Amino acid sequence: MRAAVVEQCGRPPAVGSVPRPLAGAGDALITVTCAPITPLDRLCATGLSYFGAPALPYVPGVQGVGVASDGSRVWFPTSAGMAPGNGSLAETCAVPSSDLVRVPDGCGDVVAASLGLSAVAAWMALTWRAQLEPGENVVVLGAGGAVGQVALQAARLLGADSVVGVSRRPGDGCIPLEPVSTLAARLREVIGAADVVIDPVFGEPAAAAAQVLASGGRLVNLGGSASDSAVLFSSLLRSRAVSVLGYSNNVLTSEQRAGALEAIFGHAARGELSVDHYVVGLDGVGEAWDSTRRERAVVRVTEVPSAAGVP
Repeated sequence: MRAAVVEQCGRPPAVGSVPRPLAGAGDALITVTCAPITPLDRLCATGLSYFGAPALPYVPGVQGVGVASDGSRVWFPTSAGMAPGNGSLAETCAVPSSDLVRVPDGCGDVVAASLGLSAVAAWMALTWRAQLEPGENVVVLGAGGAVGQVALQAARLLGADSVVGVSRRPGDGCIPLEPVSTLAARLREVIGAADVVIDPVFGEPAAAAAQVLASGGRLVNLGGSASDSAVLFSSLLRSRAVSVLGYSNNVLTSEQRAGALEAIFGHAARGELSVDHYVVGLDGVGEAWDSTRRERAVVRVTEVPSAAGVP
């Protein structure tokens, strides 16, 4: 079968031929319709992630959407690049049946693939780690990325009062990141005090946003794209009883992840959640892998005429 194959760490995958997978006990064979290219896919393929260098060659793709043997449309995760085995960027993928999440009518395969685990991170950071309450104020750092885009929309859906994003490419509901030295002052002007900060970037932006946290405020860190360290003052944390919380999708149970995805796909089916994305065919995977485009690339792997939903 056709698949994208990583032959060498640090180089983009190329389209090749690999054997079709066999379903083990408890596995389902999924005909893959589409799969996103995510930062985790790229990181694992460098061989420099904390998971260690992957066994080569392998098919990347830590998540995908496809059609199960009973004709249902499903989302599924894989451990490609993190453990031996192939991922979602192939015509067929074998995954544990217990990990499958049905995609509802009205939520297209491409939309579901573009949201996926990034949307889970944003949703669970707000609902589970921050325990966002209706009427609270939210700041979202890295608001131009997939996690940030979902966090902005999800905070509003969950009843937040004021929601402000911070992005290198400011748009609706966002303020510019630069200069970071004045970010705290600008946030105070716009939002006053924040009850929750969703932080996929850390570093100076997180330090600035922490300064506007209200008493009992929570900063939830999901990543370190700006820096792996940040200066947070003890006096601020103690005087306002501020909480700094870490988050990773890896700590979720399969039930937690499925519940989050069901909520996310439901909102997407109603047109309430989306991320900027573009679609390429499997033959374009190498170019999309190296692209500097801000939007998420979703690879159309196969066409399945019986698949329901919108494109």
